[in-house]
Amino acid sequence: MTLSDELDKLAALRSSGSLTEDEFARAKQRLLHGEPVPSNDPVASAVNSFKRSRNDRWFGGVCGGIARSTGVDAWVWRLLFAVLFIFAGAGLLVYLLLWLFVPSE
Repeated sequence: MTLSDELDKLAALRSSGSLTEDEFARAKQRLLHGEPVPSNDPVASAVNSFKRSRNDRWFGGVCGGIARSTGVDAWVWRLLFAVLFIFAGAGLLVYLLLWLFVPSE
């Protein structure tokens, strides 16, 4: 698909109301310059920058990575995962999923 076809699709999405002006501008910037446009949304930037820690780790570095992203100490996250594991067993499942799917720094 050519660049002009992609731009036409974006314009059609904007005119139909599926894309806001801001979303259209970011998508157009990405197409034309091939670079991601930084988002002003702090939640999106925190999620996109979340990586497992290589320095602050006991097993997989998940709690250390969450601590770096949120500013809360890693021991608090370790305690939270332990409590979730003891009471519902969900702590182990969530930790393992994060260990598998979150890239290391």
